[in-house]
This record gives sequence, C-alpha cells and structure tokens, in this order.
Amino acid sequence: MTRAAGMRLSMAGGTVVGNRYPANFDVLHIDAVHPLVVVADGMGDGRGSAVAGRTAVDTFVGKVVPEPDGLRAAVAEVQARVRAAGAGLGELTGCTLTAFVAGERSPGAWLVQLGDSRVYRLRDDLLELLTTDHTVAWLGAVHGWWPAGSAEAHAARYRLTRYAGHPGAPEPDVLSVTVRPGDVYLLCTDGLTDQVGYERLAGVLSGGGDPARAVETLLTDSLAAGGEDNTTVAVIRAETGGGDD
Repeated sequence: MTRAAGMRLSMAGGTVVGNRYPANFDVLHIDAVHPLVVVADGMGDGRGSAVAGRTAVDTFVGKVVPEPDGLRAAVAEVQARVRAAGAGLGELTGCTLTAFVAGERSPGAWLVQLGDSRVYRLRDDLLELLTTDHTVAWLGAVHGWWPAGSAEAHAARYRLTRYAGHPGAPEPDVLSVTVRPGDVYLLCTDGLTDQVGYERLAGVLSGGGDPARAVETLLTDSLAAGGEDNTTVAVIRAETGGGDD
C-alpha cells in the first residue's frame, strides 16, 4: 500500500510463461514508492524480443518524469536504446510499452501507451478500455475492413503500427486520467485479453479485496484458457487515505 496525492494505491502484479513459449518475453516493473507500473511484451520469441523488453523497461524506469514532455522524452530514449541494442542482433528487436505513472501533486495519473498491451479502468461497475491497440487489427475493427473473427482480422493482430524499436521511432499516446477512491486499474499484455473475455475481467476486478488475489485469478484463467502466450497482469486499487501503511 502506498500514497499518491492523498490516495492510497495498493498494487500487485505477476506473469506466467504459458504453454506455447519456452521462456517469458514479457517484462513487468512495479514501484510502490512513486508509484509506477510498467509492462512490456516482446515481439516474437527470439533474443531480440528479450533484449527489447528488458531494455525498454529499464530505460523508461530510469528516465520517467510524471509530466507529458518528460514521458515522451523517456519513450524517445527507449526507442533509441532498443534500436541500438538490436543493431547487432540481426533479428527483429521490438516490444510494446505500457505504463501507469501516478501524479505527484494531483489526484491523477498518466498512462503511456505504445503497442497493444492495455490499460483498463473499473469505475462504478463499468470496465472501460482506456488505451488504443496500435495494430492493423484495431484499424480494421474501427473501419470495418473485415468481419470479426475472420482470418484477415486474426492475422492483423500481429501487425503493430507502433512499438518500441520501430524504425520510425513513433511517439506514444500519453493520457491524463483521474484516480478516485474505488477505481481499479488493470495493465496487461495481450496474453490475457486474447484468452480471457471482457465479462470475466470485469467480474474479477469488481470482486474487491487484495489486488494480488485478482492477479492470481486472472493469470490462472489465462492458463486454463490454453496458455497460448506469455501473460502479464498488474492491478492497482485506489482507496481514500492520507498516509502510508
């Protein structure tokens, strides 16, 4: 449990390899002091995937400043370092990067989004997806290019339009959100959302109690659904409070 601008934030996270890959190419960082949560999901299952995820998270954590220009500058440094790290590997070196950065003096937070990991918020019994997937599949869904569930839509999920390590060094989405008592934020990789449905996510998050229990339940759900990908989950619960426990 930690404090941010008069709000108590309890947070927990976890990750599982699943059944498809021999190793975990997701990276999770949780800092309960600032507080800060960062999730990355490597592209593919090679060394470039592992290098990109670790480089991106370590760089972002070292450079993060909780204001828009500082966050964009941190991601620009991430882009430069991931590209440099991948220069000698001779293979795809890229990853997603999604972060929750609490404000220091206001009851709010910043969300940073690059790729197709996600941030959801449960408020007043409504679970909302706050981030956009930077994929061709998202564009196709919005513009009706293909029927839902079609082979074209499925293939387009793997075509990212923005990611860390992209040769064009695209900027992230930087979103300002309020944080109210009772809010629950979920950060996750697509290993969760591709396997566990919206109704189940909402049901688990609305159960109240310890975020660690929600994390454990969702990770177990991803394995029960087949474990077709690495899955990483972080849950943040906001409560009224003026001091650290």
